[in-house]
Amino acid sequence: MPSESQFEIPPSFIALYVEPGRLKPHAPREVIAARYEFCEDLASMLTEHAAEIKGDLKVTEEDVLVRIHRGLLAQASGVDPKEAQWVITRLAELLNWPRLASSGEPGA
Repeated sequence: MPSESQFEIPPSFIALYVEPGRLKPHAPREVIAARYEFCEDLASMLTEHAAEIKGDLKVTEEDVLVRIHRGLLAQASGVDPKEAQWVITRLAELLNWPRLASSGEPGA
């Protein structure tokens, strides 16, 4: 019988659900898989928006990532702060841009 999820969840995302000092995630695989799909889709959808911001506002890649990260930290974004950081890191990867510091702020 085939698995419900036909995709691999990257260790970087699973790590969001592992408490310090623990080895196993604190959430079931189904929950982690659903959150991963949501965050991966969000990062993919943001690629065009990020490129438009950069072109329209003539700002740096870092500035774009900081602006989007701030938006993701809003409660209505649908992601928690750890997921927001993961989405921004993934967005930078998808765009081949330098990653932001882990705080999401320039120079941090």
